[in-house]
Amino acid sequence: MKTERWRRSIQIIFFVIIALIAVNHTLSETGKSIPIPFLADASLHAVCPFGGVVTVFKLFSEGGFVQKIHESSLVLGIAVLAAAILIGPAFCGWICPFGTFQDFISRIGRRILGKHFGKLIPKKLDGILKYLRYAVLVWVIVMTAISGKLIFSDYDPYYALFQFWTGEVAISGFIALGIVLILSFSVERPFCRYACPYGAFLGLSNLFRFMPIRRKASTCISCAKCDKACPMGIQVSDKSVIRDPRCISCLLCTSDAACPVSNTVEIKMIPYKELKDAE
Repeated sequence: MKTERWRRSIQIIFFVIIALIAVNHTLSETGKSIPIPFLADASLHAVCPFGGVVTVFKLFSEGGFVQKIHESSLVLGIAVLAAAILIGPAFCGWICPFGTFQDFISRIGRRILGKHFGKLIPKKLDGILKYLRYAVLVWVIVMTAISGKLIFSDYDPYYALFQFWTGEVAISGFIALGIVLILSFSVERPFCRYACPYGAFLGLSNLFRFMPIRRKASTCISCAKCDKACPMGIQVSDKSVIRDPRCISCLLCTSDAACPVSNTVEIKMIPYKELKDAE
């Protein structure tokens, strides 16, 4: 379970950093601040890599950035995309503070509901709802390009979570946060599964990432523990290579976490021969 301990520690570290940035930015606007050097001018918008995605149209058409978006968002967006091409959406599974928030609530929900946890949404409905986040992604990009403003901030539960005390959060943001909070008690990562536009964007990297999660059928004992461990509801046990766009590279399904057989479910570089054969 070393993977889970490392992951949880990294999640907590980034959650605390984002929380400190949010508090410090609010205090700095009133002439106060937390005496931590690297927090000096940071804001939630400045450290959100999704800002680098929604501002691309305006950057190329007008040479500027969408309102409230900083250059740092573009730099972070490029870095996260580069990492995703290599190892998939690890940002979602290891760093995103809102993903961490959902994980925390779901752990509480699992203890309360027990075996009934995860049964709220039928598999057929889940199979339909998983495409909803792509509609959200298209809507956010198009509306942001048209308006030149950060449209999604009014509906963003992540922004509502870290800014709820400031008076800057729209009612729609609080409603979105409330829905995610309630659903997280019975479904793992509901926002990531069904509504996150950035997760939809990064998830596409799973289709061509260089280091996918691979299952060795010859040593698999079909225990399905990898399936139960996946927070995104992916059936790992019937695949040799995980190319599902929902994968968040959390590695909870691997032989270093859930799988009881060594070297059976791993994140591995695609051999050069396979790449050549695919050409």
